[in-house]
Amino acid sequence: MKITIRDRFGLMLTTSSALAAEHYIEGVDLLLEQCYGPEERFLQAIEADADFALAHAALGLARMVRENGDDRVSVDRARKLCSNASRREQQHVEAVSLFIHGQGIQALRLILDHLTEFPRDALLMRLANRLYTLGCSGAGISNYPVELYGMMRRLERFYGDDWVFLGQDAFAHHEMGYLDESLVLAERSLAGRPTSAHAAHSVAHVYFEKGNVVDGSHFLEEWFEGFDRRAPFNIHLSWHQALFKLAQAYYTDALTLYKESIRPSVLQKSATSLADSASLMWRMRLYSRSDASCLAEEIREQAIPATESPGPAFRDAHAALAFAATGGAECLERLRNRLETLAENGNPLAQEMTLPLVKGITAFAAEAYGEAVDYLEPLMPELARIGGSHAQREVFEDTLLEAYLRARQNDQAQCMLQERLNRRSSVRDRFWLARAQADTGATASAQDLLHQVAKNWQQADPDSPEVEMLHSLMTTATDL
Repeated sequence: MKITIRDRFGLMLTTSSALAAEHYIEGVDLLLEQCYGPEERFLQAIEADADFALAHAALGLARMVRENGDDRVSVDRARKLCSNASRREQQHVEAVSLFIHGQGIQALRLILDHLTEFPRDALLMRLANRLYTLGCSGAGISNYPVELYGMMRRLERFYGDDWVFLGQDAFAHHEMGYLDESLVLAERSLAGRPTSAHAAHSVAHVYFEKGNVVDGSHFLEEWFEGFDRRAPFNIHLSWHQALFKLAQAYYTDALTLYKESIRPSVLQKSATSLADSASLMWRMRLYSRSDASCLAEEIREQAIPATESPGPAFRDAHAALAFAATGGAECLERLRNRLETLAENGNPLAQEMTLPLVKGITAFAAEAYGEAVDYLEPLMPELARIGGSHAQREVFEDTLLEAYLRARQNDQAQCMLQERLNRRSSVRDRFWLARAQADTGATASAQDLLHQVAKNWQQADPDSPEVEMLHSLMTTATDL
């Protein structure tokens, strides 16, 4: 016999078991805060009521990180069970099913309509955010931060001070560049749920975007003490910590984080962490010009699906970085060929964004830096179309900057760097600016910048190629 139970958002749950509802509600909160344990709670809910459709759908979401098909089995089971559920639950299950089965555009449309009628369906609110940052599995919404922020404004009055909404809203704010407001929202979310990895994630984003890498690193170190690092989201938060370390030229620390918490085998070689592993390896190669392709086979294996089957532009772009960082020229060619076919068949995102992005990365890896500039430069104004956060997309901006410098296109490099430095402090951006100035003969201003960088990098790894380049340039600029 079905009983009437409501979740903590006031939405009705169709189940025959109060215990099942309790486990489901706990699991949803764990899923929303991106902490360890939601799968176990959903399994407990199903054990208490095997016909509980929402629990099966949520289990599918929790199992997506595995990429072994269990997620589809769970959501397909949910669809078969929801005929006797409410219309709200049926639509919820359908949206989750569309998402898990790779129909992101249709899923987002359904979710946005659904939230108009059921604004407190918080799990679908989170799913909308994920679809926006995936590039909607191919929709390539150029102004997705604006659309995400607009969605949150429409929902704001329905949530009050709920920690779930505050954490989600913090993300929407920092992607719009509203950093101070984002930090306030994230801290309010953490006050309501101190273990929320989602809110801690936004705090890390704010520190990164402000260029406050020391405080950002300290924040994560302290917050991690209360976090169950078995959670899959530990990979991405560790990636943020690695970025803070790289910004301070702590290459050894960043590599240790990679090996222990980020590398593909940490999560059964799941492609869900491809962006973290590939972009970190590419950054280390980009900044230091050293061979940071350790564990190359793992990264290539993680990225191989992009050469064979369609997927989000965000995945394809990072697969290109994975192949470029590990010397996978043949894989890069296969990826490019697949995207060329997609573009020829009329896919605008492949034609206008993903294919030229991959060609630019390929050119850079081949040391054809002027060609890399030609491909990458026109993409920057609409780079959000590939999805991801700004912090994630910045690796492609950095690639263009390094291409400018190596192609000796110093005017373009200085223009881009000045714009970035006007937004936030960055030691590495000052180093890049000094390189451009030194190459154009502006030795006095270059020398001043180099001394600032050296002061900030006093504790940096002394034998890293980047630090060696810094000291070499300081000597050369002095001699000039």
